[in-house]
Amino acid sequence: MKKSDQNKISEMQKLATNIREEVHKVVIGQERVIEQVLVSMFCQGHTLIVGVPGLAKTLLVNTIADICDLSFNRIQFTPDLMPSDITGTEVIEEDLTTGKRNFRFVKGPLFAQVILADEINRAPPKTQSALLQAMQEYTVTYAGQTYRLERPFFVLATQNPIEQEGTYPLPEAQLDRFMFMVMIDYPDAIQEKDIIKTTTSAYQADLRKVIGTQELIDLQQLVRVMPVADDVIERTIQLVAMTRPKDPSAPKEVQRYVAWGAGPRASQYLILGAKAKAALNSRYSPNFDDVKYIAHPVLRHRVLTNFTAEAEGMASDQIIDLVLKAL
Repeated sequence: MKKSDQNKISEMQKLATNIREEVHKVVIGQERVIEQVLVSMFCQGHTLIVGVPGLAKTLLVNTIADICDLSFNRIQFTPDLMPSDITGTEVIEEDLTTGKRNFRFVKGPLFAQVILADEINRAPPKTQSALLQAMQEYTVTYAGQTYRLERPFFVLATQNPIEQEGTYPLPEAQLDRFMFMVMIDYPDAIQEKDIIKTTTSAYQADLRKVIGTQELIDLQQLVRVMPVADDVIERTIQLVAMTRPKDPSAPKEVQRYVAWGAGPRASQYLILGAKAKAALNSRYSPNFDDVKYIAHPVLRHRVLTNFTAEAEGMASDQIIDLVLKAL
């Protein structure tokens, strides 16, 4: 790694600290959630944030968009939302001088650098699937014409895990496009007291822009050129293989409770995320502890449990714990 790149990694920690400070002007607590969203952002990844109402999921995304000098759109997903409502549609325009009519593509809200897909599981599958091409290829195709999305581009989606009426489960193919599934838990008593004091007063946060488009793109590229030791890659591959029930190395709990394990994309995201985690701590190369730190958000939506697990109350997070202990 070049000396200039090492200097940039040292500055990256300061930048991440500045971002956290700005976020904490609005969002109280949730340090681990904020850290995981930052890791995903510096990896060019998309994040699905899951939590009950009132835990500041939408507020967190809005705040991150405010402190990043990036274009931002919020899409409120509803059962009647159509794919063209987010990708865009064609309209007929008439040339007043010639009288000729032509179709013109009007870009939808998906054409922004930061997308908040609020309550993504409320939209029907065909609308959810309209995000697939954008999330994977950073393009949108309409009527045979392909339009490129401005980089950096990342989707921060929210989902309510307890309200199932009027919702549609995300297809596995789309879930796999999310680098992280981040779980937001309830605040502790002290944090909740601070939340009540802040939100019931006249307090207004004065947020400043911390990072811009080109700086973020440069840091995303920097994360990709960071070196990784072969033994870290090998142990990561072993970790992912152990989540697959038919793999010889799979623990007996995986064979009993897992229907489908994680695929190669999980290994890619674990290594990439470990690089970003190391960079945020001013280290030039990740170790396996960095991989373990992000194992749950990377794997929990890729380890699909079976009916036996559901009947016995065994969740994917518990299975990941067992796999990590078995390594």
